[in-house]
Amino acid sequence: MDKQQLIDCHERIKPFIHNTPVLTSRLIDEMIGANLFFKCENFQRMGAFKMRGAANAIMQLSNEQKEHGVVTHSSGNFAQALSLSAKSLGVKAYIVMPDSAPQVKKDAVKGYGGILVECESNLNAREQASKKIVQEHGATFIHPSNDDQVILGQGTACKELLELQPDLDYVVTPVGGGGLIAGSALSAHYFGNNCKTIGGEPFEVDDAYRSLKSGKIETNSSTNTIADGLKTQLGDRNFPIIQKHVEEIVRVTEEEIVSAMRVIWERLKIVCEPSSAVALAALLKKKEELENKKIGIIISGGNVDVGKLPF
Repeated sequence: MDKQQLIDCHERIKPFIHNTPVLTSRLIDEMIGANLFFKCENFQRMGAFKMRGAANAIMQLSNEQKEHGVVTHSSGNFAQALSLSAKSLGVKAYIVMPDSAPQVKKDAVKGYGGILVECESNLNAREQASKKIVQEHGATFIHPSNDDQVILGQGTACKELLELQPDLDYVVTPVGGGGLIAGSALSAHYFGNNCKTIGGEPFEVDDAYRSLKSGKIETNSSTNTIADGLKTQLGDRNFPIIQKHVEEIVRVTEEEIVSAMRVIWERLKIVCEPSSAVALAALLKKKEELENKKIGIIISGGNVDVGKLPF
């Protein structure tokens, strides 16, 4: 994926996304000893960066493919992103969700016009349900993170950040399925000035950290983390980009995630979900090495149940 593809992607999706605000906090800067710039994708349409990749993926389909609709399996933000993007573009979206997914997320998908298909709460059931929809309706499957067009779309958040702050030393993102960090790393490479990319990942789901160490895609035996958006794993489309362009992945504890989330709520006065706080938690852990650096952080989303906050 090259620079021109990122530029074309950004121009294509601009009518369907928000150019989200960038916030700063003198207090957080002092905590880390660096200058931080928070790219607030919690203000994106449907509340997360995933709107970007979903819109781009649908727009790159042929007219015939659009007529038959799209399908994905997701229990979280991509389910909502694909539903809203498809609605905005006049395309049907079939969303496979585990029956154990929170009702609020199921309702959000329906509210955005997605056709909800429930299945058992395991990956095999999700994949089988998706395949059935592809066979019966001719819908095109779009993966939430392991898809070139999705990766390009997710990279546009970092591109916008670098247009405002072209001399960042680092860009930091959370790592789940790998779409955001891969896209951000491409933007940092093409639009930054020697800008490095760092990922933050919970110890409880540290497959990306281990994958970089071993050189092959690793899996997680458990997914016991508050960062529910980061329970997915890397794919064969984004892993090579991460291997090539990501400097390192920093692992953080559950306590560090909650603490960083609280800092964002209290100091930036914004709603962010636990997954988003993982990036700041990683910076707090590495602060000795980051003194006086200019650092961009992607706040990935703000879809959190405010009735169940961890603090």
